[in-house]
Amino acid sequence: MGALRVIVADDHALVREGIAGLIDAEPDLDVVATAHDLPTLLEAAATTLPDVVVTDIRMPPTGTDEGIRAAAELRAAQPGIGVVVLSMFASPAYARALLGDGTAGRAYLLKPRVQATDELTAAVRAVAEGRSVVDPAVVEALLGPGAGQHRALDRLTAREREVLALMATGASNTTIAAELFVGAKTVETHVRAIFMKLDLADETNISRRVAAVLTWLDDPAG
Repeated sequence: MGALRVIVADDHALVREGIAGLIDAEPDLDVVATAHDLPTLLEAAATTLPDVVVTDIRMPPTGTDEGIRAAAELRAAQPGIGVVVLSMFASPAYARALLGDGTAGRAYLLKPRVQATDELTAAVRAVAEGRSVVDPAVVEALLGPGAGQHRALDRLTAREREVLALMATGASNTTIAAELFVGAKTVETHVRAIFMKLDLADETNISRRVAAVLTWLDDPAG
């Protein structure tokens, strides 16, 4: 299998080239194009047929939500392309907008995490496989004090909240077990309890688990 084909989009040339360089340094990743705004990104995607797009969330022409719009347009036109959106902001609203029409092949990372090359390249590989990743800082914002209005969330124990936070980053039960230094069966028990307390279907697919978490958190009746 050949290297994953990647487009990098950012309106700041130094940032764009820096990210492209980090990705291109990986033997299994190949940057096939770069873009500085939404129109050039969509044109590049149509002509180079990448596996993954890594894009800033704010670019010309409006400097607001171009990364989110690009993900939505690619979902409709080229659904096989994974998208990693980079942002300076741990915004639950942006995360929900990105993942609202489906979490498969979508990632939301904070730009400072790009400095950790492994985090970025892992996200690229994840979305190429149809998985999803949400930055832990965004998960913290989703589960922070403002989420206390959700009575169902108050039913969770401290440990269950930790598990839920890790679930929302796309972590598997095995990864969660390693992160929390507990057994896999313990994590399975916590996950079942979380779904039961939040009245969610017990999904094993990671993308659907992320979708369930975000959908529930966005429900004012929760």
